[in-house]
Amino acid sequence: MTTLVELEAVLTVARLRSFRAAAAALGISTSAVSHTIAGLEGRLGVRLFNRTTRSVAVTDVGAEFVANIRPALVEIRHAMETAGSSGVSPSGSLRINTSAAAALRCMPLLMNFSEQFPAVHLDIVTEGKFIDIVADGYDAGIRLAESIPQDMISVQIEPALRYIVVGAPTLVEKIGAPAEPAELLSKPCVRMRLPSGTLYRWEFVHQGEPLEIDVRGTLTLDSPTLIREAARSGLGFAYMAEWHVADDLESGRLVQVLDHTALTVEGLCLYYSGRRHVPPSLRALIEMARERFRSRR
Repeated sequence: MTTLVELEAVLTVARLRSFRAAAAALGISTSAVSHTIAGLEGRLGVRLFNRTTRSVAVTDVGAEFVANIRPALVEIRHAMETAGSSGVSPSGSLRINTSAAAALRCMPLLMNFSEQFPAVHLDIVTEGKFIDIVADGYDAGIRLAESIPQDMISVQIEPALRYIVVGAPTLVEKIGAPAEPAELLSKPCVRMRLPSGTLYRWEFVHQGEPLEIDVRGTLTLDSPTLIREAARSGLGFAYMAEWHVADDLESGRLVQVLDHTALTVEGLCLYYSGRRHVPPSLRALIEMARERFRSRR
């Protein structure tokens, strides 16, 4: 009979692409991992991994198997963690790493958590640069779903979000609104510098295909809040998350252009390592995040 140990071994080898690394992560010997995988493959009658002396690759059958068992194992871990922490009131410190924009978006959730669990010291650190939350001592992180490493467990907080191009009404009246993304190359734009130092290329969906535009402009900023202020002042068009300028669009301080090419991405997620014990405080935040997402769908 297949055991949870075997399934965890499969997921770990698939994630790390190494029997040795998987053994270290699981706390067992490399030979034990090898025998465990071989035994499971023998009973299933299929090869889950292709091995050489230098590498391990997941087969097509193995990739499908991993995709099928991962959700079930996540639920099993969740059930065990919930049982293990039942009756224990959340307390202590909960450290979360996120970006300033994501923290602003999630403030209602975080404030609600603090009100419900005053015994928990919620320590929020904001920075644009993406970090390894485990190596840097954080309990969890909040980022866009596309940025989260595959070896992390994620809980969606926000529905999908759109990135749109906006400008001040005076700017649109003066120079006109672009009809297609390529027209932005001849119009002033407020550029965005990423935490890595590179300039962000604006992303669109044009005629069903992804499109990137390296816009031009006389102003480059590294903060969404500052970019919004510059757009309000009429200094150029700006590329923003729709929620970040919702009030400006409603009030008329900004207008949207190129709506038909707006990019939609998965929303913000709370994420954490599945290899660590989940404390009651984090479990409480996870449940609150799940409820928030269900209520906003």
